[in-house]
Amino acid sequence: MTPIHDQSYRRYTGVRQEPGTAWLVIAATGIRTVLTKKFFWLVLLAAWGQFFVRAVMFYLSANFSNLDLLAPSVETFRQFFEIQEIFVLFVTVYVGSGLIANDRRSNALQIYLSKPLTRAEYVAGKLGTLLFFLLLVTLVPALMLLFLEMMFSASLAFVGANLFLLPAITLYALVEVLLSAFTMLALSSLSTSARYTAMLYAGVVLFTAAVFGIVNGITNSSSLAWLSFRANLDQIGDVIFRLQPRFESPWLLSVVVVALLIGLSVWVLERRVRGVEVVT
Repeated sequence: MTPIHDQSYRRYTGVRQEPGTAWLVIAATGIRTVLTKKFFWLVLLAAWGQFFVRAVMFYLSANFSNLDLLAPSVETFRQFFEIQEIFVLFVTVYVGSGLIANDRRSNALQIYLSKPLTRAEYVAGKLGTLLFFLLLVTLVPALMLLFLEMMFSASLAFVGANLFLLPAITLYALVEVLLSAFTMLALSSLSTSARYTAMLYAGVVLFTAAVFGIVNGITNSSSLAWLSFRANLDQIGDVIFRLQPRFESPWLLSVVVVALLIGLSVWVLERRVRGVEVVT
């Protein structure tokens, strides 16, 4: 006769996760999912193309005195971020468009939030996934270029003469990726279609740039640069790198616009990321 095993209360002997660490699981899962896609590796390789080109230029300028024109400057690092803008757009759209939209389409959002997981942890996990890849094509290669300059020249002269470069690179990269990531997540939370979200984000970036371009052409003035998503970042970037701002619009106004966009995105996420749909 088969014995009946004791089914009375027993203490849990499994692994206990620290409170507030659930977002790391979501972020890590998202990162692994993106890394399994072969097309993304092509995008990533293209995004790092500028790094390799500039690394060769730094090497040549450090070893051949007649190639001083290739020597790095503050403008070099500012231009690096300008060229990377297109890849920031690609990565934001490719990685971020479905982060929340896909969960809404499959009703996975309700499953997530039925667990011991707060909305803030859920958003932080999705944000962590997108920030990881955006920093991988902005902050990481820029800092590596600064390190290569020191290594190739075997000197701290350039860094010593431009000590603000390290915080400038870090600050601008964070401003750029936080604005892109929060805006994309907010738009993703408004839809159940990753494709529609991608088109909406690209439309916001390109449409605002077109509006500013038209106004600039008509008025022959760049005082309304704050209307453009990208122009605000360009204006802030020039100030951070201690260069002459390229637009007539006050750079503090661009800071306010960026802060408002991030704040609006947080508000949208707070309203849209819920375990139960509220119908009014």
